[in-house]
Amino acid sequence: MSKGKLAKFAEMEQFRNVFQYPFSVVSDVSFPMKGTWHRDYFHNENPIVLELGCGKGEYTVDLARRYPEKNFIGVDIKGARMWTGAKRALEEGLSNAAFLRTNIEIIDRFFAEDEVDEIWLTFSDPQMKNPRKRLSSSYFLERYRRFLKDGGLIHLKTDSQFLFTYTQALLEASALPAAVITDDLYGEEGTALTSDDVRQIQTYYEKMWISRGISIKYLCFELPRKAPLTEPDIEIPLDDYRSYRRDKRSGSETHK
Repeated sequence: MSKGKLAKFAEMEQFRNVFQYPFSVVSDVSFPMKGTWHRDYFHNENPIVLELGCGKGEYTVDLARRYPEKNFIGVDIKGARMWTGAKRALEEGLSNAAFLRTNIEIIDRFFAEDEVDEIWLTFSDPQMKNPRKRLSSSYFLERYRRFLKDGGLIHLKTDSQFLFTYTQALLEASALPAAVITDDLYGEEGTALTSDDVRQIQTYYEKMWISRGISIKYLCFELPRKAPLTEPDIEIPLDDYRSYRRDKRSGSETHK
């Protein structure tokens, strides 16, 4: 590990807005704030919104700036990236922003039933070869609804046509109510269907995809607590480009 990363990890240990519980730690230690985020950290009863796979925390910080009446928590396992957003939130005095460093596979260990109102999935790895690792899969949706309010919203922004098609097919197979579905957020249809705020917040990678002429897809759907979740049984064409650190890993052209 580089000296720069080590310095960031050491500095984050002192950040009051960062909680670090990677799997190796949380497997042996319980999280004392589960169910008490409102009381013990935010000191209010405002809605809690998660950004899963927050990277550098750009989206979490920008949401916190725009919506002081809500609380935001960015979640990722990459601490060196998270340092950027956590430090900026402290410098700007954003008391409604926090960061949780952990594996998303165990996200339900950190929040109690009905503690979270909304979830954002921003430019997640499409995991074209491993459905269980897709953050919009039934595997993860089952975990989210253990703490998401009944009918709470999930937002997905992605450059991946594969992930967009897969998630849309899962919604249809599971009969989950969708508020917005558009395969071109910044096109005429996307502009008509969404609010300005959804389009005005852009991450570094989102801007990069747009500059390359890749359309941004957006889904917003409800997650009822007791609705049966069904994985789609369809073949989906793989993305025809390689995103940042993403590899098709095989010569096949489609995957379920």
